[in-house]
Order: sequence, then structure tokens, then C-alpha cells
Amino acid sequence: MRERLSPSRALSLLVAVISIALVAACSASPDPTPVPAAATGSTSVETPSPDPSVRPGADPLTLPSAHVHAIARDPGSSKLLVAAHDGLYVYDGATPKRVGPVIDLMGFTVAGPGHYYASGHPGTATDLPQPVGLIESRDGGNTWTVLSRGGGSDFHALTTAGSTVVGFDGVLRSTADGRTWREGNLDAQPRTLAGSRNGSTVLATTPEGLMHSIDAGLSWRWTEQAPLLLMVAFGDGDTVAGLTPDGQVHTSTDAGRTWRATELLAPDAQALHVSGEGEDLEIVVVTGQSLMASTGGKPFADLMSGRE
Repeated sequence: MRERLSPSRALSLLVAVISIALVAACSASPDPTPVPAAATGSTSVETPSPDPSVRPGADPLTLPSAHVHAIARDPGSSKLLVAAHDGLYVYDGATPKRVGPVIDLMGFTVAGPGHYYASGHPGTATDLPQPVGLIESRDGGNTWTVLSRGGGSDFHALTTAGSTVVGFDGVLRSTADGRTWREGNLDAQPRTLAGSRNGSTVLATTPEGLMHSIDAGLSWRWTEQAPLLLMVAFGDGDTVAGLTPDGQVHTSTDAGRTWRATELLAPDAQALHVSGEGEDLEIVVVTGQSLMASTGGKPFADLMSGRE
């Protein structure tokens, strides 16, 4: 890996420290009871009954978990999805509801309406392997099926680029069918991966800078004109937004090749979602115990309280 001299070296170290801390905080299963490691076949798990969708004791104006790994909007329902340490939650402007079983969703990405991929650690009420490998839901997160690498892979970074799933479990891997994998030549550890919805471009944030792939994760190059970014996410088309370690929002309209700094700030962000483009660009972040959203460049507003 080439030596990268940058005035942002101190921030690079900060990114590395944050990444290590997050991995350590969530390295264990949400329930410490051992779960047998299953083979890489297809295993489905359904929501425990009667109805665990509303988290017991949860305040409707707080996040369900201190560890939020990903946020996204379902393109069919437009509901906000929060992938957390204790499962998947849906926000529709009312009480947060858990969907499906308890799984520590370390990696989570939306492929289409009601169609999600994830990875992480199972709870004891499931018969999923430890770690779960690559799992898929086609019913909005109510049930999950192991596609491959069950008992072998815990993808802490996970995304889709078109129809390809790209993940990092210590090695950069990509799959077009969910079962057969190819390894990419990414020579840095990504904190986040972001894939274009209709193409083959993938971005990776690393402690040393932003890297990009134009072949769905097989080959990678450094993005010389990019700021040091902690996380990135694609909106529509070639629109991308990213956060620096101090929380400043940067945007790109050319798939991450060049960037423009904005006045938006989201310190201590845990997760990022982007949708739309231009005046309809929506940026949603999880910060502390809040969900904050900005539309069309306007200041962030708290989705839980309506206050800016």
C-alpha cells in the first residue's frame, strides 16, 4: 500500500480508533448463550410470537439501542429502517417497532422494496449460525435466510452496487448470486462501503482516505481529491454525501470523484443514509440518541422531536 502524506494524518488516526472501538463494542452476540454454528445452507427464521415488535419499555422518542450500525429507507414504503445491536427497527413517525428476530445487525443494506441483506450475530431465539454470514430477507425483515458463509463471515461493512453484494469480513468480497464469492484487491480496512444503486461503483472509507471501485469491488484506486471521510452513502444517480470525523457534511455529484463542503454538521454520527439528489437530497444521520434529517441543504431537524 502506498504511503499517503496528508495534513489530515491526525484525523486518520481518529478514524482508526473509532473503527476499532465500534468493532470491540459489538463483537459479541446480543445474547451470550452460545448458538451452534450451522453450515452455509439456507435457514429461515421467523419472528418470535406473540408480538415483540414494540420493544418493552422503549421510549417512542429515543433510539432502541446505543449501538446503531446502519440506517436506510425502504424504497417501497419510505419508512426509515434502523439496524441496531438488538435487531431491525422501523420508524414511521410513531413508536419504533422491531421487525423480525433479535440479530446484532453489524452489516445491513437495502436491495429493493422489502428486500434486505445483512450480517452479524444471532440471538438465542434463532437457529442462525454464529456469525450469521450473509443473510437475506424478502419480506421487510420479518424472516431471514442464510445465503452463504454462515459460521464463517461477519460483514461489518456491507452494501449493494446494482445487483452485486459487496462486504468486508477481513477480506473484501463480492457476490452476484449471494453464494459464489470473488475477492477484491482492497488493501485497506474500510469503515463503511457505499454502492451506487444502479451501477457498479463502490466507495470505501478508510483511515488513509477514500477509495473507489468501478467494477463492483474487484479493483480499487485512491480518490485523490476527496476529503478524509468517516462514512459515505449514495443517493440517486451519482449523488453521494459523506461525513468527516468532525461531522462536516460533504457532497459529490460525480460518484465521489470530487467533493464540495457544506455548512451542515452532524458530530458524533453513528450511521448515515442518503436519498434523492439536487433540491430533493435527503441526508439522515444517527447521532447520540437522535435521528436527524436535512432535505435540500436545510439545517438538520430532529425527526423525533421536530426541533432543529
